[in-house]
Amino acid sequence: MRPDPHSTPETSETHAAPARPAQVGVIVIGYNDAAHVGDAVRSALAQGPAVAEVVAVDDCSTDGSADLLDRLAAGEPRLRVVRREVNSGGCGSPRNDGIDAVTAPYVMFLDSDDVLPAGAVDALLTAATGAHAEVAGGLCVRRELPSGHETPWQEPLYTAHTVLARPTERPRLVHDTLCVNKLYRTDFLREHGIRFPDGRFLYEDIVFTSRVLAAGPRMALVPDRVYVWHVRRSAEQLSLSLDRERIGNWQARTEACALAYETLLNAGQKELARAARAKFLDHEVRMYARELGLRDTDYQRAWWTHTKEYLARYDAADWELNPGAPGRVLARVVLEAPEPRDLPRLRELAARPARLLPPYARDAEGLPVWSADLPQVSLTPLLTRPTDILPIAVDAELDVRARGTRVRLRLHELYGRVAEAGPGELDVEWVAREKRGNTEHTRGRTTVPLTPSGTGTDADAGSWTAEAPVDLAVLGAGTWDLRLTVHFTDGARREITAHAMTGAGRLRRRAVPSPRHGVLLVQPYATHSGALAVRLASGVGGAVRVARRRLKRLLRR
Repeated sequence: MRPDPHSTPETSETHAAPARPAQVGVIVIGYNDAAHVGDAVRSALAQGPAVAEVVAVDDCSTDGSADLLDRLAAGEPRLRVVRREVNSGGCGSPRNDGIDAVTAPYVMFLDSDDVLPAGAVDALLTAATGAHAEVAGGLCVRRELPSGHETPWQEPLYTAHTVLARPTERPRLVHDTLCVNKLYRTDFLREHGIRFPDGRFLYEDIVFTSRVLAAGPRMALVPDRVYVWHVRRSAEQLSLSLDRERIGNWQARTEACALAYETLLNAGQKELARAARAKFLDHEVRMYARELGLRDTDYQRAWWTHTKEYLARYDAADWELNPGAPGRVLARVVLEAPEPRDLPRLRELAARPARLLPPYARDAEGLPVWSADLPQVSLTPLLTRPTDILPIAVDAELDVRARGTRVRLRLHELYGRVAEAGPGELDVEWVAREKRGNTEHTRGRTTVPLTPSGTGTDADAGSWTAEAPVDLAVLGAGTWDLRLTVHFTDGARREITAHAMTGAGRLRRRAVPSPRHGVLLVQPYATHSGALAVRLASGVGGAVRVARRRLKRLLRR
């Protein structure tokens, strides 16, 4: 039994809290993942007496995973192993096998390469039973390995204990398409016939979650961490959701999103269906657009054509919702342009936060448009969009010098909106990429004034500049992202990243002397979304390691 941390003993005797009834079955699925599946199973069993059973479904592994599970089950009566005779090619079929096999009144799902954090089951079960809810959900964190960097998944949904009589009370639920950070009442799934798509169906979570929401369950949400999603980008075989280099992945994604929309619409959940279409623009389109520049021309053309065909299904009401949002502007460009174009500019618009780079064109009536040759894509909604969510753009250049490094910044006008708000100061800070846990590590924070510059009578011709010192020795070894906050005289503030200026040797690697480190190897670079970042290697040893890695890359070409 676990002691109740909130109890106060009345005497010197310690009183143990009664054990929670065993009510939860955890379904663990895996295929050829002997290196991790044991940790996943153990994390489920370690949840305590609330877990009645762990059903491990092996999808016809050939690496000894099933034998490993059998050995674990021999010493753990709560663990049952289900072996599939034929590999399904996906995650849906083994999860469906688990739903069929589980006997507990509540069920959770766990992938073989992830883990449940301590207390996850208790937090979800307490919420579900206390609220008489069919579904309880909590916070999932994406943990990058081996760095340990963690990013909360859909954190705004899980900031407080909340009970929803129906999902329509929180349309943003369509953004949380994961099935693994939730607890489900087993008979609720069975009564409504809620299952995963079978076979090799990518993004089965999107479809399953839509089927759950379509059934209109009573839901309980908790701010507790209930799932750790391990992201191994350096793995020999990427997970299905991370392997986005082939056009088939995008086609599978759109298929899943289309099926989710139809599921919600056919169930009469029109508001959720509309929200699902909006989510596709804000999440899916932006995510893949950020990576378009990394793909070859054949992929780019196929992506553009397929996306145009998909977006053609949207109706007027879909476009009227939040028309100035970056995803909608991006999608409009794809719809109106016959072939891929403006990919660097679209990449910046797809960034988070969004950056709309020049040119800032106007049509014959003087209204904002995407470009002179694509005037049908209107940017008029930017004229009334709140300042704190405007896609304002700042150019940044890191001037690395032995006697003092500085970052030069230029804030662009945006159809008169920046001048109207009155830019005053700029907070400049560097954020460590390799943070661990929930702690963000920042250094070098400074505030500098913004000075008007530029010429011309049109407000769009103007800009504002600033310079900030960068103490490379204080930053030290690691990867650092530049983060800015613009403070306006009207009281608004906008947190943004900066567009990395390229060309003319601006991103050249340099070695500079350092009293603290001896020497620092400095590499400014543009991230996949075009933002300025810098890699630092300290000391002679660090410089040698970086040089060796570069040499290896050159030899592989």
